[in-house]
Amino acid sequence: MNIQWYPGHMLETKKILKDSISKVDAILEILDARLPVASENPILNGLCNNKTRIKILNKSDLADPVITDMWLSYFEKQRMLSAIAVCGSQKNQAEKALNYCISRITRNRARKVKVIVVGIPNTGKSTILNTLAGKKIAKTGNVPAITRHNQRTSLKNNIDIYDTPGILWPIIEPKERALALATSGAISDTALDYHEIGFFAAGLLLKKYPDLLLKRYTFLHGIPKDESDLIEKIAKARGCLKKGGNINYKKAAEVLIRDLRSGKIGKISFETPKDIKSANEII
Repeated sequence: MNIQWYPGHMLETKKILKDSISKVDAILEILDARLPVASENPILNGLCNNKTRIKILNKSDLADPVITDMWLSYFEKQRMLSAIAVCGSQKNQAEKALNYCISRITRNRARKVKVIVVGIPNTGKSTILNTLAGKKIAKTGNVPAITRHNQRTSLKNNIDIYDTPGILWPIIEPKERALALATSGAISDTALDYHEIGFFAAGLLLKKYPDLLLKRYTFLHGIPKDESDLIEKIAKARGCLKKGGNINYKKAAEVLIRDLRSGKIGKISFETPKDIKSANEII
C-alpha cells in the first residue's frame, strides 16, 4: 500500500526550490536524526547537482546517540557524504553546522556566500535559521509545512542564508516509511489514520525500546504482549475511555505519539543503517 501526500503548493515549491538552488554556493539538507534516510527527499538528488551539500541530522537531542553515531559513519563512509548531528535550537551547534558547511566551499571573501536550507516538513529548518540569526525571523511549529515561501537572512561573516518550504514527494513507499514520517510529525496527522500511526509507534517501541516504555509508563508492570495491549493499558491509565468504559484508541494513540515526539519516552531512533535496503528505502 502506498501513501500519497502531495499538497498542491508543494508542486510550485519544487519549481521555486530548483531555481533557488541554482543560485547558491552550498546546501544544508536538514534531516530528522531519528530517521535520517526516511526523512531524505529523493527529489533533492536531481536538484542539487554538484553543489556542496551537507547532511544535517537535526533533533539529535531526541535520537538515540549510539545510533546517531552509526548514521554519521554510514553517510560518510558508505555514501561519501558530509554529515553532522546537531540540536538546531542550540546556538553553538547550529553555528557548528553552518561553519562545517562554509569550510567546504571555495569562497571569495569579497562577495557574500549564499547557503540554502532544504528538507522535508518539520525537520527543524526554520528553528536552525532562527538560532543562527539570534531572533525569530521564520515561523516554527511542531506541524509540517509551516514555511511557505523562501526567506533570506543576512548573517555575520558575509553570509546569506535562505529558508525554504518543506516538500515531500508524490508517492511515499513502502508504507512503513510513510508511517515513520507520520509518527515523527513530518506528515500531517490528517493524512493518515491516528489509530494506524499509534499502532506503528507502539510496535516500534515494543521492538526497539521496551525498557524506555516501562520507565515512562510505570503502570505497565511488565512488557505488553502486543501493540493493542500497550495502547489499551495507556487508555485505561490515562482515562482515554468512551461511554461504557470502551477503549478510545484514537485518544490513547495521541498520548503515545505526543510522548514519543516530545522525547518524554526517551531518546529514540526509528531506524538504523542495518534497516536500509537501499539509499532511499527502509525495511
